[in-house]
Amino acid sequence: MDKGVYALILENSGCEVRIGALGPREFAAGWHVYIGSALGSGGLARADRHVRLALRRDRPPRWHIDHLLLDPHFAPAAVVTAATDRDCECDLARAVGGAYIPGFGCSDCTCTSHLFYRSGDPVPEMLACFRDLDLDARITRIKNEGSEH
Repeated sequence: MDKGVYALILENSGCEVRIGALGPREFAAGWHVYIGSALGSGGLARADRHVRLALRRDRPPRWHIDHLLLDPHFAPAAVVTAATDRDCECDLARAVGGAYIPGFGCSDCTCTSHLFYRSGDPVPEMLACFRDLDLDARITRIKNEGSEH
């Protein structure tokens, strides 16, 4: 199983979502990029788990990102992955930077956030961020049949 790092790209129509202990948060319409690590068991299949949860909405939330994946205002648009054994999740989050949701997905590190906002499709920018960290990025676009996104 490949291990690595990923950027999960979600498109949303603007809403408020309660994120566990973080409480309610406002999300502007546009795109949100979640940076995650896939160094643990299961490796990059973790990104696939996120997409399955968003499409099926068949389990209760466990992580911050699950709250967005279960919300009907959010739809997965793409996943950018890179196989690596380097612990570079936080490096990637710093490379992405920009507008962010404070405290999201970073309770186990010192980053300000692992969830970032963009008004337009962030895929080209994410590919550049991966490339700048010498990561061989792979992109998977996600088709959302019947979605309003």
